[in-house]
Amino acid sequence: MAPGPITGIVPPVCTPLTPDLEVDDRSLERLLTFLLDAGVDAVFLLGSSGETAYLPDRHRARVLEVAVSVVAGQVPVLGGAIDMTSPRVLDHARTVQQSGADAVVATAPFYTRTHPAEIEQHFRAVAAGVDLPLYAYDLPVSVQVKLRPEMLLALAADGVLAGVKDSSGDDGGLRRLLGRRARSGPDGFGVLTGSELTVDSALFAGADGAVPGLGNVDPHGYVALAGHVRAGDHKAAADEQDRLLQLFGIVEAGDPARIGPSSSALGAFKAALHLRGIIDCPATMTPQLPLLDTEVDGIRRHLETAGLR
Repeated sequence: MAPGPITGIVPPVCTPLTPDLEVDDRSLERLLTFLLDAGVDAVFLLGSSGETAYLPDRHRARVLEVAVSVVAGQVPVLGGAIDMTSPRVLDHARTVQQSGADAVVATAPFYTRTHPAEIEQHFRAVAAGVDLPLYAYDLPVSVQVKLRPEMLLALAADGVLAGVKDSSGDDGGLRRLLGRRARSGPDGFGVLTGSELTVDSALFAGADGAVPGLGNVDPHGYVALAGHVRAGDHKAAADEQDRLLQLFGIVEAGDPARIGPSSSALGAFKAALHLRGIIDCPATMTPQLPLLDTEVDGIRRHLETAGLR
């Protein structure tokens, strides 16, 4: 599939693991089938919700192989090529292309502090190294730099970037980017919000789609929300967003005195998928710590409140 601008609901797919921390092919197949049956518009493998920062290269390659096989052209498959420097990102991007995926997603370089000119050169090098559309991943909480709208749009005008996944949490910045795009283009540059909690407002403001990690757990809810936006039904969209906001409370299940926010949030997504019977094991990759049984009980209550079993 050679996608045009990617729109709609694009879950950043979790990576199910076996108890011995190998990729659980069968659980990944079930999860992808669950998402496709819910009517999602694309899938994004090896993002933050996919634990890409924790996975060895062989896990990354296997995830892509399974995903491309299961999806089989039904929707676009985006593959993350996330690493610290341009050569390492290029290696991952070439693996994404070889897998048969439809687009590659990359952050700015990280670990060392980079100048905007260096970030621009990074995206140009990645785009030149693969024959796939390239989406920038704006993730300042991990990369320590916010991607500037003027740089993104200039790179898009030069044919370097096909779009951006905005996970900055900066709603004002997202609106400014959408406004600049509306006024001056370029046409075909996709803007996807990475938020779980403001999808309705982002879509009504002109975003092309959403990449919500909670979409692993309740893809039907996000697909319904997007449908309400397309129908122009502000109240129905807001009501569904409010329900999903309450469900998002699962990410706070872990005690912050005991585990980090990554362990809590990614562990919660996987625990919810396990409780729903979609994946066999809720394990997260080391050094993340598992949730306690009492914390999982809280996730179960959230699912029940949200109308999910």
